[in-house]
Amino acid sequence: MAAAKGFNELCLSFLRDIYYAERQILKALPKMAKVAQSDQLRQAFQQHREETEHHVERLQQVFEKLGSRARGQTCEAINGIIEEGEELVGDFEKGPVLDAGLIANAQAVEHYEMCRYGALVAWAKAAGKNDVVELLEQTLEEEKKTDTLLNELANSQVNQEAAKAAA
Repeated sequence: MAAAKGFNELCLSFLRDIYYAERQILKALPKMAKVAQSDQLRQAFQQHREETEHHVERLQQVFEKLGSRARGQTCEAINGIIEEGEELVGDFEKGPVLDAGLIANAQAVEHYEMCRYGALVAWAKAAGKNDVVELLEQTLEEEKKTDTLLNELANSQVNQEAAKAAA
């Protein structure tokens, strides 16, 4: 039977999970940008990499405010999503079909991040950690904006080009 752990341990566990995830995403985004055919998609990946650097910095601040050392713990979910993205690159030629797959994969990453940050924001609010809430909410909003941007790019351009390429 697992040792009894409390709310603080749960929060730290999720923080370590998302910290690991953000650092893995930093490694994956340049690879995704390199294989994207769409200039807009490539720019979106490059811009999000810059934002992700700030996400890591904010998480380090959160750890500090909580009196804990910033460290990650392996996140199998993000590893799996990134691996799926790598499989797409190996399975599809560079072009609109791969771009559509890259967007869908990147949105899976964003949705995972939004779920984790949403829980962390709610828990920080419940614990009265307003300084932590502010940092986490800023990142959550950036993740939502990235998801919206990817969705707009997919629906306004990439999906139609992928469908035409398949015809």
